[in-house]
Amino acid sequence: MSLRTATAADLPDIMALERDSFPSDAWSEAMMAAEIASPHGRYVVDVEAGTLRGYGGVRAVQGAADADIQTIAIAPAARGRGRGRALLAELIASARSRGAREVFLEVRADNPVATALYASEGFVEIGRRPRYYQPDDVDAVVMKLDLAGWARAHEARPEDETPGKGWC
Repeated sequence: MSLRTATAADLPDIMALERDSFPSDAWSEAMMAAEIASPHGRYVVDVEAGTLRGYGGVRAVQGAADADIQTIAIAPAARGRGRGRALLAELIASARSRGAREVFLEVRADNPVATALYASEGFVEIGRRPRYYQPDDVDAVVMKLDLAGWARAHEARPEDETPGKGWC
C-alpha cells in the first residue's frame, strides 16, 4: 500500500473507481478535477503496482475549526485489507495539520461497513439527512470526530501500530 497526494494525472483512474463505487450518484469529472486542484483540501490515492486501489478526499480550509471528509472509495478487490482505514487516517491527519478541531462526514445509511469503520475511529452520529442520496432515496448519517480525542487515542498506540506501520 502506497499513499500519496492525488494529481490531475490520477483523474481518469479516480473517475473509473468513482463510477464503479457510486453508480447512481457519482461525482462528475469536472467536480472531481476541481476538488483535486483546490487549495482548500487534499485528495490522496492508494496505488499498488501502478494500479489505483483507492482514493479519498478531505476539505480542510487552513485555520478553520472544522473539516469534511468528502469521499473515500476502495476498489472491490482491495477491500478488507485496511486501505480504507489508512486513507481515513491520512485525511484526518491532513485536517488536523491544517488546524481543524473537528471532522464531519456523511455516510449512506445503507453502508454498514463504512459506518463501522468511522465509528471505530471515534466518529459519532450527530444526525440524519432523510433521502439525501438521490436517486436512491437513502438517508445520510451525519458523523463527527473530535480531533483532540482522536489524536490522544492514536498517540497512545505502540510505535509499531502508528498509521503506515501496520495498524490499518
